Amino acid sequence: MEMKIEVVPVPVSDLDAAKDFYANRIGFHVDIDRVVPGGRRVLQLTPPGSGCSIHLVEGANPVVGLTVVVPDLRATHARLTASGAPVSEVMHHEGGERVPGYSDEPWSAMASFTDPDGNHWVVQERPSGP
Repeated sequence: MEMKIEVVPVPVSDLDAAKDFYANRIGFHVDIDRVVPGGRRVLQLTPPGSGCSIHLVEGANPVVGLTVVVPDLRATHARLTASGAPVSEVMHHEGGERVPGYSDEPWSAMASFTDPDGNHWVVQERPSGP
């Protein structure tokens, strides 16, 4: 049996503002933005290189713990900062604690951001190599 997560709903209060944030600040690609029969707007975006997209839906309960992985956190952090995204400083785990800065420990280095609706994202560096 094979299963894949391909779309995750992300609740937002303003579809146009959220589209602008994710496309222009975070760098997600707008895959679909159209109104379907019945009047519902379908707005789907995908992080670069991802097989999973987000579907922006009108709603009020933010999601915490959405995670994207990147091969180079330094480059991603610099790009997000340059685009004006509200990205945190880089952190890593050391001795069971989160501390500022980078680490060579696989999966340890991360940053985070919260969109204007309170949806919280982790940007985590994946290990290089096999």
